Amino acid sequence: MEFIYSMPTKVYFGKDVILKNKEVFSSIGRKALIVTGRNSAKRNGSYNDVVKALSDSRIDYILFDEVEENPSLETIEKGSIIGKDNNVDFVIGIGGGSPMDASKAIAVFIKNPEVKKDNIFSQKQLKSIPVIAIATTSGTGSEVTQYSIVTSNKEKTKKNLGQSVFPVAAFLDSKYTFDLPYEITVNTAIDAFTHLVEGYLNTNSNYMSEIYGEKGFELFKYCFKKLINKELDSNFRNKVMLASTLAGIQIAQTGTSLPHGMGYPLTYFKGLPHGLANGVLTIEYLKSFKDKSKINRMLNLLGMNLEELEDIFNKLINVNIEITEEEIINYSKSFVSNKSKLKNHTEKVELEDIIQIYKKSLLK
Repeated sequence: MEFIYSMPTKVYFGKDVILKNKEVFSSIGRKALIVTGRNSAKRNGSYNDVVKALSDSRIDYILFDEVEENPSLETIEKGSIIGKDNNVDFVIGIGGGSPMDASKAIAVFIKNPEVKKDNIFSQKQLKSIPVIAIATTSGTGSEVTQYSIVTSNKEKTKKNLGQSVFPVAAFLDSKYTFDLPYEITVNTAIDAFTHLVEGYLNTNSNYMSEIYGEKGFELFKYCFKKLINKELDSNFRNKVMLASTLAGIQIAQTGTSLPHGMGYPLTYFKGLPHGLANGVLTIEYLKSFKDKSKINRMLNLLGMNLEELEDIFNKLINVNIEITEEEIINYSKSFVSNKSKLKNHTEKVELEDIIQIYKKSLLK
């Protein structure tokens, strides 16, 4: 019953929340840098809603729409230069995890002009200019976390920026997800579910964080059925977005665990989408636990056993990548060499355990 709980992000959830609460923007700043990808925010209506809210509030803005999937430090530095040159005083990230994570990193770079892509990982804790997050997928939870996951091409990996940047406000409107393709809907939902699992089965898990995890599992009992049956109606879209946000709140307290860290090389070297990279490892990760008591609690909330959960994953996930045993051993050695990546796992784990999770997941 001892814990520290912090969730400074104010969440606005529901239909048309941006236009209904446009005064939030003017309370935060006078000139915004909008950070997004090239197309999706314009296509799903979120960008237009933000522009209207800013125009109605007489707030100037600059658009930076060059964020790629798994944003690189090079892109983040480029966006920050545009923000600094235009004297913006807050950042609006619109999209899935990539634009939201990039917006947090850009906000740090703008606030601290001495920070560059080559020295960011050696910095102590830094402040950022304010960030507003607008999620257009249901998976990452970045709208309510302090994390910013970036791609370091120098190190050939994805990693956390190492700074704590909670958005000051998050706008969550599931209408922006209505036209998401089925494949992306599945991949992002699996990402949200792995956040729930890894946050729940975590050395940092506590009474407060588990409230969000357990409510998230209850929602996924419904969401998995809808995903399997491809019934992606507005009720599903609302519930999976809420589950994703609850998962984000949980991992903001706990961090993630083995599948996330193990999944990064699958994304960097094999091009697997982030949620899929985590998901393909999750079942074998669960099977690797010696103490299954908390896993059983989780499964009870989901209304299924581990075999039924595995069946759901097999129906939703189809990973077909070429990978060798040598690559698996290299990924495993790299993973276990960083003890900070192992500290959230509740049981002692050895190199061979990691190798076996990879092998049983990928060499079927």
